[in-house]
Amino acid sequence: MAHDRDALITGIGLVSCLGSGADAHWDALNAFAPVLDTDTFSPLAVHPLAPLALDTQIPKRGDQRQMEAWQRIGVFAAGQALDSAGVKGNTELLSRMGMIVAAGGGERDYAVDAAILSGYPKAENPGAYLNEHLLGDLRPTLFLAQLSNLLAGNISVVHGVIGSSRTFMGEEASGADAVRIACARIAAGQSDIILVGGSYNAQRPDVLVHYEMGGLLRRSPFDPVWARQESGGGMMLGSVGCFLVIESRSHAAARGVSAYGHIASIKTDRCGRAPGQATANARAQFAAMQAHVDPAGAAVISGASGVAAPTVEEGEFLASLGLPVRATATALGHSLEPSFPASLALAAMAVKRGSLFPPLEASEREMTAPLTQALVTSWGHWRGESLALVTAA
Repeated sequence: MAHDRDALITGIGLVSCLGSGADAHWDALNAFAPVLDTDTFSPLAVHPLAPLALDTQIPKRGDQRQMEAWQRIGVFAAGQALDSAGVKGNTELLSRMGMIVAAGGGERDYAVDAAILSGYPKAENPGAYLNEHLLGDLRPTLFLAQLSNLLAGNISVVHGVIGSSRTFMGEEASGADAVRIACARIAAGQSDIILVGGSYNAQRPDVLVHYEMGGLLRRSPFDPVWARQESGGGMMLGSVGCFLVIESRSHAAARGVSAYGHIASIKTDRCGRAPGQATANARAQFAAMQAHVDPAGAAVISGASGVAAPTVEEGEFLASLGLPVRATATALGHSLEPSFPASLALAAMAVKRGSLFPPLEASEREMTAPLTQALVTSWGHWRGESLALVTAA
């Protein structure tokens, strides 16, 4: 039953290796071919960001120059979402629009890092050496550029979103909690319209080193998410920016806009990842919304990262539901903070069209029935289990 405080997705901004915008992604998914850079970081592969016409969403070159890549990706996707929702440039509405951003830290000055790491082992007094060079070599602006909430600040400056603002850190779980809290604020009447999402630049040596040291990355050649579990699993990271405009049903109706979909339910949790704990969380989340799930018209949009243990466990849980499944990381790469909003975007696009895009690998089955709703999962590569139900608006 429709309710005035239902959380509707009325705007989508999405950029990835597949292109720019909702329509480009839908077309790419319906004629899917992997988009990979296997050379730059060999033997690791990444899903590189498609070229963006930055001027269309970040018109001032000075703004473009002062942002790092992850900020440009996010500000661009945020502008797309505002355009999609028909609120771009509406000063009155933007002045009361809330914003919740999921973002990691900024990028490194690789030359300074390399010089410090080279000199540190040779220093007579390593502690003094480190203090001296951290104080003298790092630009003050570098630290500021690393602040995750600077993405929210740049969105405010470029697009004029100046209502309440929150920034979350915490990899996949931060993106899911950003959406959950946006929906909760709308349900409680604390907000009418919110911009929510995040960005990730996978084309960075430092993040690749970070996850490679943990043994979490997949080396070339490419395998889809489910198929790669047969040979040890692993993530293939992807550069992604995704923002959603989420607003109450009554607010959207007053503006006379249509919605992509309704976030009918969303649950988040975390555990220590002992065997079976993540599945227990997922089963509890599914039980809370199962009464609203129509198996005949439902499918799953999975944010499985590819990391072996959680992906295998999630695959077994999803098999028990008996629904068609699509793993978004096969197409976009795994993008941590924005991975859940991106999966929500793909789910809403599919529900609005009433059909699921074709399988991305052999183990994913076709869906010939009309699609009326989608379950969206996010099991973080290390922590965090989330589930949402997207239905027709």
